[in-house]
Amino acid sequence: MSTINWERYEVLTQTPGAPGFERAMRKVMRTYISEVTEEIVQDRLGGIYGVKRGTEEGPKILFAGHMDEVAFMITRITADGFLKFQPLGGWWSQVLLAQRVDVITRDGKRIPGVIGSVPPHLLSDERRNKVVDVNQMFIDIGATSEEDVKEWGIRLGDVVVPHCPFVEMEGGKRVMSKAWDNRFGCGLVLEVLEELARTDHPNTVYAGATVQEEVGLRGAGVAAEMIQPDVFLAVDSGPAGDTPGVSDGFGKIGGGVVIRIYDRSMITSPGMRDFLLDTAESEQIPYQFFVSQGGTDAGRVHQSGIGIPSAAIGICARYIHSHASIVDKEDVEAAKAFALALIKRLDQTTFKTILDR
Repeated sequence: MSTINWERYEVLTQTPGAPGFERAMRKVMRTYISEVTEEIVQDRLGGIYGVKRGTEEGPKILFAGHMDEVAFMITRITADGFLKFQPLGGWWSQVLLAQRVDVITRDGKRIPGVIGSVPPHLLSDERRNKVVDVNQMFIDIGATSEEDVKEWGIRLGDVVVPHCPFVEMEGGKRVMSKAWDNRFGCGLVLEVLEELARTDHPNTVYAGATVQEEVGLRGAGVAAEMIQPDVFLAVDSGPAGDTPGVSDGFGKIGGGVVIRIYDRSMITSPGMRDFLLDTAESEQIPYQFFVSQGGTDAGRVHQSGIGIPSAAIGICARYIHSHASIVDKEDVEAAKAFALALIKRLDQTTFKTILDR
């Protein structure tokens, strides 16, 4: 029987949270965190963390996902009521045309729209064979004029998020939704906080979520300055390399926990790598190595202060940085078991061993 709260994951993935506009997500996270701890801290950029104090004076651990999802910002409203936009986070333009979106007004209202596309009947041979740049795209919300758009409460600087419902796929093993990157991490943090409320651990854990990861790991640096942890565990979803057309990708969904050993933001230290592997193997948790050209919050935190031993763990998700991504339920279960095992083992002696290797 699954120990994962999938109904909560539906709430998390479906809540809008563009980079820099995480207020709705932060409200949801605060509600869930407050159910298991009264000690909550928040930084001035908006990252939020629950605190669980263990049985010993062990190391201080920061365990965090990130609240933001790849999204867009409205930069212009045309006279005919179309919306021009720019990306927030990393998008490949070919995944955008004809996709549904939600425009989020300043009072939180969601207005449905679609990224416009030209039917093939109207395309010249030259245009048919060219990639469309984002700066040529627009969003259609059904307005007939600029006045309509403003009357509906939309202003320049408002954000737009992908639209994709939370769907359990045929067979019951996998789930599709928007924003698995990184509402998976937010959900896992909450799962772990619940378990820590009834589990002994030899350390102090700050567990929560950062902001603005998708636009440069910005919230992670602020969190590290505020909390000053001894160890950081970033939890994130990375791209799956198990689909047709991918010849040199790492990781597959259904393959277990992801342990990053290298990405463009961090090289995992030998001591941390050995700690992760020893834990996964002794607990018989399925795992896979991961190398990526992307980065995680660990890339910012490990350079903070005098240096913070850091790791990036998580799962693979298919089609991240698009409107719809897919995760495997057993991977989420494995990630929960792995995170709990790491926290339970991270006492002062283990911390010193990580530093000495």
